[in-house]
Order: sequence, then C-alpha cells, then structure tokens
Amino acid sequence: MAPMEENVVVSKLEKLFSMKGGKGEASYANNSQAQAIHAKSMIHFLRETLDNVKLVGGDGDKAFVIADLGCSCGSNTINVVNVIINHIIKRYEALGCNPPEFSAFFSDLPSNDFNTLFQLLPPLATYGVSMEECLANDNQRSYFAAGVPGSFYRRLFPTKSVDVFHSAFSLHWLSKIPESVLDKRSIAYNKGKVFIHGASEATANAYKRQFKADLAGFLSARSVEMKREGSMFLVCLGRTSVDPTEQGGAGVLFGTHFQDAWDDLVLEGLISSTKRDNFNIPVYAPSLQDFKEVVEENGSFVINKLEVFKGGSPLVLNKPDDADEVGRALANSCRTVCGVLVDAHIGDKLSEELFLRVERRAANRAKELLEKLQFYHIVASLSFSQ
Repeated sequence: MAPMEENVVVSKLEKLFSMKGGKGEASYANNSQAQAIHAKSMIHFLRETLDNVKLVGGDGDKAFVIADLGCSCGSNTINVVNVIINHIIKRYEALGCNPPEFSAFFSDLPSNDFNTLFQLLPPLATYGVSMEECLANDNQRSYFAAGVPGSFYRRLFPTKSVDVFHSAFSLHWLSKIPESVLDKRSIAYNKGKVFIHGASEATANAYKRQFKADLAGFLSARSVEMKREGSMFLVCLGRTSVDPTEQGGAGVLFGTHFQDAWDDLVLEGLISSTKRDNFNIPVYAPSLQDFKEVVEENGSFVINKLEVFKGGSPLVLNKPDDADEVGRALANSCRTVCGVLVDAHIGDKLSEELFLRVERRAANRAKELLEKLQFYHIVASLSFSQ
C-alpha cells in the first residue's frame, strides 16, 4: 500500500500560516485598509477598555507594557499601539504624573513577515524628546518594540508582565482544522466543501468545539501573563445567526466564489475531489453566546463589554460599480488571508489558477456580492474578576 500523502496544511499549519507578507498587490500590507476602517470605528470601545486599566507608578517607574496578538505585518498594529500609548499618557497627565516608559510587543506566528512590519516602524526617538512630540511626529517612536513569535493559544510572556492585551481580527483563526472534518468515516466530514458555511451541523459543531477549546487556551494563558490591574481588548469575526453553519461575512468570503473556484479546478481535472476535500479554511465566526460561554467557563475574567458590532465590507473600492475591480478586490482579499495555505496545499501554479477563477466569478456577481458581503465583529473588553 502506498503511503498516504501528507496534508501539509494540517500537519504544519502553525509553522506555515500567516497573512501574505511583502508589499505586493495581494499582500496584507496593501489589503488591510478595511481592517483599518473597522478598527477606527471601534476606537471608542478600545479607549473605554484602557480606562479600566489601573495606573500605578509613573514618574519613571516600571515600563507600561502593551502586547498586540496577531499583529500581522501591516501598519494597523502600529497605529493601534500609538492610540493606546497616547490615551495612557493623557490619563497619567490628568493625574499629574509623568508617564512611565512604554514597551510594545508585536506577536504572531513564526511565519509572519516581521521584517516588513519592522520596516514600517519609525525609529526610536532620541533621548530628551518628549512622548507628546513623538506621537505628534510620525517619524519618531515613543516606545521600545520587540517581536514575539508563537501561537497566542499558549503562553508567550512572563507571569504578570503585561498591562494591556490587544488582539483584532485574529481569534476567529483556529489553531488547527478539527480532525473529524477531514475524516471520511466521521459524520463531520466536510465532503465537497472547503469551509463550514452551508455545511452540515456536525461539521459546524466540530469547528465550534475547536473554537471554544482555542479561546479557552487563549484566556488561560492571558490570565497568567496579565497584570492584575490590566485589561484586554479583543475583536474577532462574529455572526448574528444562532446557526453555526451560517457564517455571515466569512461565509460569503470563503463559502461562495472561493468555494466555486475549487469546484472549477475539480471539474476541469486540475485537482481531484479528494484534494479539494482535504482543504478547509480554519476559521470560525462565533456567536455572542459562543464567546460568552467560554469566558464564563474560564472564570478568570469579568466582561466589561461584549457585543456584536457591524464592521461593514472587507473590500475598499475606488469604483464600486466596476465589476472587474470588485472581482479583483475579492480575490486579493481571499489571497491575502489564506493564500499561504492554498499555495502549500496545491502549489503556486494551481493557486494562481484558483484565484483567477475567484476573480472572474466575483466579477460576474459583483453587485450581489457587494450587497451580501458585510462583516460583523465580536467586540470584548475583559479585566480580572476582583
């Protein structure tokens, strides 16, 4: 019997997964404008979270530590850190205290393009320049920066070392594809599909269990690493439906034209149906109840805010009436977030063919696509229970 072909995406997901690096057309750096817009619309929630942080020291005492988990490789993470530091400085000044030094940790999986991220960082300000001057000048940085490679579903930092944890648009990515989804003997086997949108209830529930296990691991790790006075601000894809097979905006992104493009490759004989069925997008958009249950079962944190927020479309378009631009934008959006996984599964050449078909299909249904492609986000503000 011939040995079974290794499923690279499954066996090496943590080592190979990342948003598309570099600065090319399909890179995250050039396709994260929508995330920036969505993040900006939620800044008031972030500031409310920062107001829950109990300030201690100041006047040159220990550094105030910020960690952005799932930072990726664009400028969004840098902008968020600037917002956090600016707000904390104002709080210290309101107390009549000089703010402490700041340290920011940018964390993502080891395959993340940290080089591109660090190239976007402005240089550290020279000694004697105030933090206010730094924040007013985009060419200077008011904090010490470091990269932390690793999965945020496990420990990343020393005990009680972080004041503020921030994570946006990352927690919907699972640590792995549930084994039952790829097992032909299982009722959860996701035959004919590459995502759980419109899949069987058993398949969706397998994803749901994995999400809950992952989020529980995330919270357990942060409960050790966060200072007692700290706070955590989390944003991930969410859904408004109670039915986990209805994945909202994520379902439109991965469960329509992207799914159909895989079917095209099978029908054209470019890949086998088994090859398609062995690929699944490791994303789960939770409901508010899914998220709440995990936090309450963990018991370490109190929920200061938890709600579903309408983020809008993930596509930023110059000409929304231009079907070709819509098709290209959707294909780039898909490729930005999962292109690395597709490349690993079917190779660069077939990956190129796949995303060309995504582009064509999306262009042919551009108007309908724009009407349906709306993202919702779970927004959570957590602090330690007293």
